[in-house]
Amino acid sequence: MQDAIVLEREGQIARVILNRPGSHNALTPQMISELRERFEDLGQDDSVRAVVLTGRGRSFCAGADLGSMRDAADFSYEENVADSEAIFDLMMAVDRCPKPVIARINGAAIGGGAGLVGCSDIAVAVSNAIFAFSETRLGLVPAVISPFVLAKIGVGAARELFLTGERFTAERAQRIGLVQHVVENETALDGIVDERLEQLLQAAPGALAAAKTLIATVEQRTGPELRAYTSELIARLRAGNEGREGMSAFLEKRKPWWQQNYD
Repeated sequence: MQDAIVLEREGQIARVILNRPGSHNALTPQMISELRERFEDLGQDDSVRAVVLTGRGRSFCAGADLGSMRDAADFSYEENVADSEAIFDLMMAVDRCPKPVIARINGAAIGGGAGLVGCSDIAVAVSNAIFAFSETRLGLVPAVISPFVLAKIGVGAARELFLTGERFTAERAQRIGLVQHVVENETALDGIVDERLEQLLQAAPGALAAAKTLIATVEQRTGPELRAYTSELIARLRAGNEGREGMSAFLEKRKPWWQQNYD
């Protein structure tokens, strides 16, 4: 029996692959748990500099597995809460992973699949990919993915797409900020992903993790608290090993150690 989640390593890059192409990579409870564990482990692995999340076959991720949805219809309220919390925990693990996460969107991203796109730092999609927050058409709402998606596309776009549940194109996904790059085919998809990885690997790994925390924190703070947080953060980084190395390398006209390791 094939693994539903495949992890491939290529130097400092980890590729996490949803591997149920016959089911459009729909997420089972086991996959949700395993995917969360993968991202938590990769986040703590110092040999990993960036993570690529993608799907095998024609789809990126079609959301929840139909069999699991049928089972959930008979769950108790408490069981449904626990099931939903597991999905939230997965989204949080991807969103807060200290390593940059690139979503390589090779096809449809529906429901929770679109949620995973919303959790990624950089999203690259083929032009024929389709997206949808389709929950209202099932009598539901995109509740647990909403904090992550709203942070990316804003309330204005979500008001229409969350309510209608309609499918929309990669071009529209790019226009609202759900994805950053749209390309014609999978060859071009891999080209952009590789180019983005090359750019990310020019940055110091600790600084990348700090930048992700900065983005998440600044969004929720205001006034004096924001002033103190940002000032203290840059002061710590300037005095840290990476900050000192980066400034020395710049002044000495050489590459810092993280770029030397990449080369």
